[in-house]
Amino acid sequence: MGVDIIELFSRPAKDPVMASSFPLMNSGWTVTVILVVYLAFVLKLGKIFMQNRNPYNIKNVMLVYNVLQVIYNVILFLYGLDMILIHPIYNIRCIEVLPLDHPFKPTERILTYLYVVNKIIDLLDTVFFVLRKSYKQITFLHVYHHVLMVSSTYWILRIYGGSGQFHVMGTLNTFVHSVMYSYYFISALSPGLKSSLWWKRYITEIQLIQFVIILAQSLIVLIFNPSCQFPIFLQYVILTQSSVMIILFGKFYINTYIKPKSKKTQ
Repeated sequence: MGVDIIELFSRPAKDPVMASSFPLMNSGWTVTVILVVYLAFVLKLGKIFMQNRNPYNIKNVMLVYNVLQVIYNVILFLYGLDMILIHPIYNIRCIEVLPLDHPFKPTERILTYLYVVNKIIDLLDTVFFVLRKSYKQITFLHVYHHVLMVSSTYWILRIYGGSGQFHVMGTLNTFVHSVMYSYYFISALSPGLKSSLWWKRYITEIQLIQFVIILAQSLIVLIFNPSCQFPIFLQYVILTQSSVMIILFGKFYINTYIKPKSKKTQ
């Protein structure tokens, strides 16, 4: 079993072009090390490092980071939307990974790779929390979500050579992140406005709607198109994880916005 795992991590990506030309895709060890270092830093080592230090003033860094994230996610969202709705190359009832000789394979290859890279960049969110000593924002949901997104998207791309049914999730996720990083930019630009931004609550609502749509699309494929060639195991992964995220984000939403409001009215 140990040998099989080592071999899995060491073998190159299924797509030979990605394995030979795209960084991180010729071995699974690099991304694994990135996630281990991330967890060690945000859960333990970062707090030790900051113990006798004042919070860092990284306002300018965060402004640049958030603007770049908005641009990055908007571009990915527009391309993702184009591929499923505007100039569809996928069948929404069953999105399969394009074959290597498909004319749009280079586009699929680049977009899915850039999406995985963006999920790795997203890890900086938590690093910034540590450097600012904003530890209350480092919740189980936050860390779990980041690690899940990096590991799942990376390994699906390595093993299957594309996103397939996960394309819907990725497209919706880039839209949500475009809105989210816009909020982060305004908050960093003018911290005094943070509490008055009424749309902060609706970011969580958009995230919940996102997972409901992903869940619904997955159920439609499983129930009405059982002949879909995208691996059935991964379809159940989408179903399970979207359900888990609805529960986790739903709990966060209730604890953050519903319960405090009900206490005020008592």
